[in-house]
Amino acid sequence: MYTSNELSRVSFIVMREMRVPLITLLAVYSVAICGMVFIPGPEINGEIKYLSIFHAFYFMTYTATTTGFGEIPFAFSNAQRLWAIGCLYVSVVTWFYALGSILRLFQNVFFLRAVEEWRFANRVKRITGAFYIICGFGDTGSVLVRGLNDAGMNAVVIDQSEERIQALLLRNYKTTVPGLCADAGVPKHLLEAGVASQYCKAVVAITSNEDVNLKISAVARLLNPDVGILTMSKIDDVEETLATLGGEVHIVDPFKTFAKVLNACIHNPAFYALNNWLVGDKGATLEDYVRPPVGGWIICGYGRMGMEANRVLTMNGVKTAVIDPHSRKKEEEIETYIVGRASAKTLKAAGINGAVGLLAAADDDGANLSVLLNARSLNDNLFTVVRQNSHQNEMAFAKADADMIMQPTLVTARKILLLLIAPLLKHFFRYLLAKEAGRDEVIKQVIKNLRKKIGNKKPLLVTIDFTREKSSAVIQCLDEGCDVLLGDIIADPRDRDQELELMPFVIQSGGVQYILPSKDHKIKEGDQLLFCGTVHAKQLLKATINNEYTLHYLRTGGFKPSSYFAQWYASRFNKVSLVRGGK
Repeated sequence: MYTSNELSRVSFIVMREMRVPLITLLAVYSVAICGMVFIPGPEINGEIKYLSIFHAFYFMTYTATTTGFGEIPFAFSNAQRLWAIGCLYVSVVTWFYALGSILRLFQNVFFLRAVEEWRFANRVKRITGAFYIICGFGDTGSVLVRGLNDAGMNAVVIDQSEERIQALLLRNYKTTVPGLCADAGVPKHLLEAGVASQYCKAVVAITSNEDVNLKISAVARLLNPDVGILTMSKIDDVEETLATLGGEVHIVDPFKTFAKVLNACIHNPAFYALNNWLVGDKGATLEDYVRPPVGGWIICGYGRMGMEANRVLTMNGVKTAVIDPHSRKKEEEIETYIVGRASAKTLKAAGINGAVGLLAAADDDGANLSVLLNARSLNDNLFTVVRQNSHQNEMAFAKADADMIMQPTLVTARKILLLLIAPLLKHFFRYLLAKEAGRDEVIKQVIKNLRKKIGNKKPLLVTIDFTREKSSAVIQCLDEGCDVLLGDIIADPRDRDQELELMPFVIQSGGVQYILPSKDHKIKEGDQLLFCGTVHAKQLLKATINNEYTLHYLRTGGFKPSSYFAQWYASRFNKVSLVRGGK
């Protein structure tokens, strides 16, 4: 493990800084002890006494602590006392020198950094379950680590900001989250974070620097070819390079993600409501649908977000007018493109009076809020979409009462979190958004069932792996040649005629995804189940798939004998137990 290198580094710094003080102390004590041994003591009973090496060492030891036990084992001669005086003064000076060296050592930046890296690597080494390396602890990293922690997953954080790492240590997480202030693009630091560990499942590069994210991804792929890589990128060239790394690579662009959400909102407001409810958006419900109006839109700010939004709106036949301080118009057709800031004058020139929608997409929160206020003063019937760049401005944006708020850091964190805790969700969404007859009715039925199952409780996406380590009772039952149906495990252990507060979304079996599986679906070893439910339902389901007695009751309606006597009785008289009724 990499901790041995860090331990060697710490030891080297200690020995380098303390070498001279230790040699000086050793020399002073050696000379002092030799002098005490060879200098003749008093004459007792006609015999001159000498100190032994042990007594000389003992005398120098307790005098160094200023304890002062006296002259033992006998009163010293004047020569010994004179030698002791000189030795005591010299040893005191030497000790002050040594202690000063120790203080300088503990103030040495390189020593402190080496110790911190050694402690960090040791904390990572003690993680015995799956974990994820989060490179960057800004707004996106903070939301992501909180989500992983709430889902019971381990995270390891690397960030170059000392303040962010200190803030990490003050968070009230359910489990300890090791943090290191360092450059995640340096291979040594990724190794300290456990990138080569068998428990490391993915490296998430979400720093604010695109080049750093690319470097982290490339280094992680070289250090561990099997590790997953999730990277935030907003530049096409970087995305193309990341796509060539090979292996499992997910590139998350918040603006493209938002464009997909906006497109879904236009075509299927019910799906947009379902998506917001699943990711835990504030105020999101399954009853209220956001419906963007049809008509002219004004886009203020033509950066990445403005371009992606314009592409989606144009694709859906919506006419757009753009206001931007820079001339960024490309080949796409934009009837009205005004170069300048979004003021009352430019908004009127863009046709604010006849517009139905406004998108404030600048990279400055103050500018976006100003645009929103100006636009509403000219047209209070606008459907408004605003970009929030900093999480610290959340209260101001909440007061702005926009119809849609797009926060890039939050969009990125939620997308990555879903990829980590619910990788099968993309298949479920792809199925719902497929342009096939009847899918609108399917979405409405899904929402109806979720209302019935979960209601106003907080939804929770959970992925269950049917393996020997995580579903021991199910695998034991399969080994015995018995079938385990999906309906068996989602039944309520308190009453098998009722179901738990959950809804199965996807079962992946043998590389095939079964969307909205039926209750008679037969579970196989290695299957994965994605469901949406409550925390209580998750706990009961996990208890069921790991308890052979509960699973037997849910499968058969009978009670499997658990005690030795009951098992003997059942085998002796060919009775399983009292049965309430067949299932």
